[in-house]
Amino acid sequence: MLTLAQLNAATVDECVALLDGTYEHSPWIARAAAAQRPFASLVHLKLVLAQVVREAGLEAQLALIRAHPELAGKAMVSKTLTAESNGEQNKAGLTDCTPDEFARIQKLNAEYNARFGFPFILAVRGPRGLGLGKHEIIATMARRLGNHPDFERAECLRNIHRIAEIRLNDKLGHVPEQGNTVWDWAEQLAVHSEPGYQDRGELTVTYLTDAHRAVARDLQAWMRECGFDEVTQDAVGNVVGIYHGQDRSVPRLLTGSHFDTVRNGGKYDGRLGILVPMACVQALHRAGRRLPFGLEVVGFSEEEGQRYKAVFLGSGALTGQFNRDWLEQRDADGVSMREAMAHAGLNVADIAALKRDPAQYQGFVEVHIEQGPVLNALDMPLGIVTSINGSVRYLGEVLGMASHAGTTPMDQRRDAATAVAELALFAEKRAGSVPHVVATMGMLEVPSGSINVVPGRCRFSLDVRATTNEVRDACAADIRAELAAICARRGLHFTLEETMRAAAAPSAPLWQQRWERAVEALGLPLYRMPSGAGHDAMKLHEIMPQAMLFVRGLNAGISHNPLESITNDDAELCVQAFAHLLDQLATQHP
Repeated sequence: MLTLAQLNAATVDECVALLDGTYEHSPWIARAAAAQRPFASLVHLKLVLAQVVREAGLEAQLALIRAHPELAGKAMVSKTLTAESNGEQNKAGLTDCTPDEFARIQKLNAEYNARFGFPFILAVRGPRGLGLGKHEIIATMARRLGNHPDFERAECLRNIHRIAEIRLNDKLGHVPEQGNTVWDWAEQLAVHSEPGYQDRGELTVTYLTDAHRAVARDLQAWMRECGFDEVTQDAVGNVVGIYHGQDRSVPRLLTGSHFDTVRNGGKYDGRLGILVPMACVQALHRAGRRLPFGLEVVGFSEEEGQRYKAVFLGSGALTGQFNRDWLEQRDADGVSMREAMAHAGLNVADIAALKRDPAQYQGFVEVHIEQGPVLNALDMPLGIVTSINGSVRYLGEVLGMASHAGTTPMDQRRDAATAVAELALFAEKRAGSVPHVVATMGMLEVPSGSINVVPGRCRFSLDVRATTNEVRDACAADIRAELAAICARRGLHFTLEETMRAAAAPSAPLWQQRWERAVEALGLPLYRMPSGAGHDAMKLHEIMPQAMLFVRGLNAGISHNPLESITNDDAELCVQAFAHLLDQLATQHP
């Protein structure tokens, strides 16, 4: 079995020979990577190889893509595939297609080549390394036909790097056991989904539904199997697992994330932050090891605000911010939150007692999927969160005059929709002029609009986020001022209501440094970034220091979507980083 020591000690030519087959017919990648030795770890080797491809330029990248065979293509039929490609296509069942499946793949291959000029590349062994099904491969081919050429070229390269990663694992005998455990847990939790959605194969788990309660039961059962000393469900439905330390008087480390989902969402948003520390406790328990301090893992019952308007309900209860008025909110079926909690066997009288005493905790850390494209685009598996962006949201309406589209001259119109369109372009430009600021107008509506009527009303939403409250508020103020100026110039009126405001949550410097040391210990460079999404860590930030670790997602980092995914290798890195953070803390206690 190949070792990193062998690679580091070999001559350049020997190193290239040892890595033969990692990238299809492209020994130049290994040769360039060899110049950057020593490789500090397997993941460092993988990153160096990916960076060689990134820096090679467009023509070399296209040549690499074209060096790969089509799936179930001529090379497979003629039995001229490399041993690696043959094994991968065989594992995915592509060597045993029905005539209809084979014809469908051939048609898609032809359409894909005609559109992009290179073959379709997919890591057919998949994110778990066990192989994708033929139906999934065909569906992915059809979906990716609609991508922009530049995006699709990048997606091919990302899949090539995943192919190389699995081949390297095979060469070095590496099995990401803990990553497999986390990945498998996420798959098993995804079995639970709400009626209607489940029938369509979609994942939807909202607060205290039957699916939600089934997830909570699974988490509790797994926590007990992992070796947690105490496992309970609290008065708002949070699942709480405690692994005691050597001295119970020492403040605990608090961690976790949420297990509810958006409608038709993904398998990792939130849940990864519960499963990763569970895997760490499992390893500690198996080793018979106790840390000097206790570890408390909370699966927060609600963060997404899907069934009721309340958000951060689970983590908010721990900060003492559960609003009892929420109990009277009703869902789409008329069921109040109070009724849902009673049906789930939760006692609302106990909610106030859930407030945590910050003096009893060292801080809060959270592992989370990035929910964005940045890490994926950089081939970087882990990122250090510097701050969770503060956000402010508005609902607005511009009022003009509805009139006939054919008879109203352009210079006499009071068009509400074009005013909002002008505002949207200003918001885009204003936010884009400052680093780490985003502005989004996600809802645009012309009530009772008609193709032949100048819009007299236009409703819109505005969401502004930034790493600090001051930068966020400056951007929002400029957009509000521009709205007023646009309406004054066009002879329009407007209303604008602020509907939500959340403070930015910068990472505590000491805790951010601990994540950084953990990532460096894996042999990875540091990549620091803000989080544009909201997280439970935002709530805990209000009472104790917090810091987050991001892991890249597949499919360009898409989240809140069924395509949300991670690899077992990246899940393994999360567990290793978390374990390293625990070890750092352990060395600080006698």
